[in-house]
Amino acid sequence: MSDPRNSPVAALIGPDLLAMLRDSPADIAAETEEMHPANLADVASTLEPDQVRLLLRALPPARAADVLEYLSEDLRTDVLEAMSTTQAAALVSEMTPDDRADVLDELEEGHAEEILAEISGDARGETERLLAYPPESAGGIMTTEFVSVPESMTVEEALTSVRAVARGGRREAMHSIYTTDAAGRVRGVLSLRELLAAPEGSHIGDLAWTDVITVPATADREEVARLTSKYDLVAVPVVDESGRILGVVTVDDVIDALVEEQTEDVQRLGAMQPLDAPYFAVSFWEIARKRGGWLILLFVEEMFTGTALRHYQALLESAIALMFFVPLIISSGGNSGSQSATLITRALAVGDVRLRDATRVIVREFGQGIALGVFLGAIGLGRALMWGNGGMGIAGVVGITLLLVVLTGTVVGAALPLLLTRLGFDPAIASSPFVASFVDVAGLVIYFNVARTVLV
Repeated sequence: MSDPRNSPVAALIGPDLLAMLRDSPADIAAETEEMHPANLADVASTLEPDQVRLLLRALPPARAADVLEYLSEDLRTDVLEAMSTTQAAALVSEMTPDDRADVLDELEEGHAEEILAEISGDARGETERLLAYPPESAGGIMTTEFVSVPESMTVEEALTSVRAVARGGRREAMHSIYTTDAAGRVRGVLSLRELLAAPEGSHIGDLAWTDVITVPATADREEVARLTSKYDLVAVPVVDESGRILGVVTVDDVIDALVEEQTEDVQRLGAMQPLDAPYFAVSFWEIARKRGGWLILLFVEEMFTGTALRHYQALLESAIALMFFVPLIISSGGNSGSQSATLITRALAVGDVRLRDATRVIVREFGQGIALGVFLGAIGLGRALMWGNGGMGIAGVVGITLLLVVLTGTVVGAALPLLLTRLGFDPAIASSPFVASFVDVAGLVIYFNVARTVLV
């Protein structure tokens, strides 16, 4: 993608911009005609909202809608709120139905309803139906701009129908053509290329692939992404309870959903509430609030580490060498737990692991814990002997503890995401810091109990 600073419109960014937007809007439209809307949106992001509004007014309506789609959520909201309801409605009406619904969903409810009321009847009804679905569902990310033909049609009739659809306006999903029965249920699918190459006189129903992958409107967008990846699809039809096609989820929307989901998961794995917007679009105190809650929780959790140390104070005083190995013990347990939590959380997200696999996962991670624990325990025992503090007794305590702590961390790290999924929570809540803090306390308890058993 080209750098927007090198684009033709970049030269307009300066003190004369407003005058040029006011006096020569046709020139701006002509100068930017060949630019990709995303590049033009990058340039628009360097302007003030009022200037962006003037720029959009200088562009043809369909072109302006394309640029609006690529603006950041905050800038898009500011621009639409600065417009009159009629102007905003005229602009969003040019967007594809799914993008239109997304944009309205970002606005304050009252303002969105005012804009929606100004949109023409068919488009308004279509948008209201999309807004009724949860944003994370297949219905919430689908578009109603797809092409379907009755399976009883001939190739010539289908081509005539598809041409009429294409001439009547843009369709986001023209690459796949779905065949339906008399009730509107999906019966097959074929590509536009297959339709163009089909023998004349053939019936569409005889040419289409009947093994169609569909999803219900209530399916989670992660499931849609998984099916898209598994079957190499460019679009997934969304159907109702009776199998009637409602819309399609295109691969670009799947990618957007994946990026959003992965961003949320990564932020949760870092022990914070996911941000609702890009980093610099979120206020300083909003970020602090989303980070602070988890930090306080982890701080309270870590306080139990001090409680455990205090509980075993007498043992520490009698064998002060034990204190030297505390960081080694708690870091090993936390690291092993974080590894397992990350592995299982990701495996659940992509469908490699399901809840029915819980027993297999725990057994497998139990074995991993023993293998890794023996390996680290042997290294820890050798290190303790090299230090020479406490002799073989302390070294044995360190070796045994590392085995048990790594085993505990591995099993707990694997079990927590599964448990949270079972309870209906996002498994990413079992973040690495959360697991590490939990295992820190457990590791100290194990360490000092092993020491008490071996040394006393």
